[in-house]
Amino acid sequence: MSIVAPPQAHVASGAPARTDATVTDPALVRRAVKAAALGNAMEWFDFGVYSYIAVTLGKVFFPSGSPTAQLLSTFGAFAAAFLVRPLGGTVFGPLGDRVGRQKVLALTMIMMAAGTFAIGLIPSYATIGVGAPVLLLAARLVQGFSTGGEYAGASTFIAEYAPDKRRGFFGSWLEFGTLVGYIGGAGLVTLLTALLSSDDLVSWGWRIPFLIAGPMGIIGLYLRMRLEETPAFAAEVEKAEAARPRVPLREMITGQWKALLLCMGLVLVFNVTDYMLLSYMPSYLTSELKYDETHGLLVVLGVMALMMVVQPFAGALTDRIGRRPLIAAGCAGFLFLSVPAVLLIRQGGLLAVALGMGALGLLLVCFTAAMPAALPALFPTRVRYGSLSIGFNVSVSLFGGTTPLVVTALIGATGNMMMPAYYMMAAAVIGGAAVWFMAESAGRPLPGSAPSVEPARG
Repeated sequence: MSIVAPPQAHVASGAPARTDATVTDPALVRRAVKAAALGNAMEWFDFGVYSYIAVTLGKVFFPSGSPTAQLLSTFGAFAAAFLVRPLGGTVFGPLGDRVGRQKVLALTMIMMAAGTFAIGLIPSYATIGVGAPVLLLAARLVQGFSTGGEYAGASTFIAEYAPDKRRGFFGSWLEFGTLVGYIGGAGLVTLLTALLSSDDLVSWGWRIPFLIAGPMGIIGLYLRMRLEETPAFAAEVEKAEAARPRVPLREMITGQWKALLLCMGLVLVFNVTDYMLLSYMPSYLTSELKYDETHGLLVVLGVMALMMVVQPFAGALTDRIGRRPLIAAGCAGFLFLSVPAVLLIRQGGLLAVALGMGALGLLLVCFTAAMPAALPALFPTRVRYGSLSIGFNVSVSLFGGTTPLVVTALIGATGNMMMPAYYMMAAAVIGGAAVWFMAESAGRPLPGSAPSVEPARG
């Protein structure tokens, strides 16, 4: 059995290098990946549904004579959930470092499912007046608080289970789950849009996708409750020979400030481009470019299907060439190709829109394939969940989740329909700077943890 020794430069925050090795259980790794990816799929099923049905939600909860005002109000409620994500991250992240990743991920699953299910039960504005948007906002805040601990926990969970030489491949399945959720949400909205009249969709049809979250949450909770704790966390507990000592929040921030800045820069470019393509573009096609709603959704579905096919191969590629080259390629692509891609999309023809969206989707895969393995490797085991939760959610809240709202407002203020391209270019510059300073983590042990190897064959 071959053991990869951790390079001294890769050990973060003075954490001692471990010389023993963890031999992974392939069946357990696959179960961990499935459970983590399903939770991510459920989270993004909700976000996908909310984005793709935003125009209808505006009519249900924010009556107004202006379609733009309705859309802004709907995206405002969408963005509000991101304001509490850092709060959720500061609660669930440190808790995950203290009591374990598995317990916290089970708790976030319950809250996420409950918040989504509740949206499907809220009466319309026509029924209860101003109470309807207030209840929608409350449900979104519950969702935002729970998701504050979801992505960082799920990526940490997979990273700590996966063998060092295949962490990119296994981590890529987390974002595969994201795409499954988006496709499920978009596909269901497309089906409802095609089968139901506009009146039926506004009256009751919009509730169906949100109510599905109930049984999905039960399945996800079952899978997560059956998992054991990660080997890296179990080793930390064993090393302490007692209950996990509480790590001060200050240590998670000031003690990891360089890694946190890198994390925020990487997450910024990752999430701005992600939300731009998968959340904002369907509404951009419909509301701003007056594109046929069903055709627009079908194009987005096709782009996501293409991304799903490429995703695992791109994840495996990061194990061979490294995370940095692929992330750098994505940043360069968005910097130089965003304007041509948006110009193609603005042409309005089906082929032009598909080519523009497809180009952006393939560039986005550079991030979705590499980030789930790259981000957890920025932090040592004892603070990984907490520090990653804080850095990830602060960046997502400030830049990612606000993308639809900010770009819609910028277009409304300037009348410039190229704002989506300029916004992605600015994000690419910041992401490129972060890539320049980050260390390569492919094939190396996580900081402060033992090497993780696959069992010998034969």
